[in-house]
Amino acid sequence: MSTSAAPNQPARPWLSRHWLWFVPTMAVAAAVFLLGFFVVVTGNVKSSEVHQLALARVQASPAVAVALGTPLTEGFLVKGNVHVSGPSGQAQLEIPLQGPKGSATVYVAAEKTKGVWHFGFFTVQPAGARDRIDLSDPQGAR
Repeated sequence: MSTSAAPNQPARPWLSRHWLWFVPTMAVAAAVFLLGFFVVVTGNVKSSEVHQLALARVQASPAVAVALGTPLTEGFLVKGNVHVSGPSGQAQLEIPLQGPKGSATVYVAAEKTKGVWHFGFFTVQPAGARDRIDLSDPQGAR
């Protein structure tokens, strides 16, 4: 003889029978999706031309080397956005930096015109310092 529910009792819905594993599984799946999305977006910003130009300019700056020391390493959490359409585009970035003497944040606002990035606002703000290091260049970068 089988031990099933009485014939006059309706079967419970699937979710009410399996919620103990379904709810945590969906929470983990949502977290993995959001983390993956974050990693892809951050990777796209970090691989952009304007990000690479900005980082190269920061690493070549004697003033930044004096303030933070060398070698400089970039932090993981780059904030901002980059929009490029053919030879034109815009970018706003916040890039965390770390050096042997301390940390800083790089602030960049750039516009791409006719294939050339122009940094309208480009400063490095060392942590704990009042003065910023200005790396803006009205001539543009290639």
